[in-house]
Amino acid sequence: MGLLYLLGAIGSEVLGTSLVKSTQGFTRLLPTAACLACYAGSILLLSRATQAGMQVGVAYAVWSGLGTVAIVLIGYFFLGEGINAAKVLGILLVIAGAVLLNLKGAH
Repeated sequence: MGLLYLLGAIGSEVLGTSLVKSTQGFTRLLPTAACLACYAGSILLLSRATQAGMQVGVAYAVWSGLGTVAIVLIGYFFLGEGINAAKVLGILLVIAGAVLLNLKGAH
């Protein structure tokens, strides 16, 4: 169950981050409200993941790492942001770190 909460937390955080630009510096009411609601939901789901038994350090590392990877990919595919070898290497390192944290020895 903790993994489902964590995946929900990641999705909510990614959606909130994707909305940041549309808030125009938190001057537009609806995008701002949606962005903040996504962030609040993400933190709530992250806390539920830890309540369900996930270690805080592992949950946070996976949440922030995979969220970062998702935002880089969204930026590239949907927001016209560039990607280069350094970004690709960074994504691979984040994924490797998440895998290492979730190996049996990390629990």
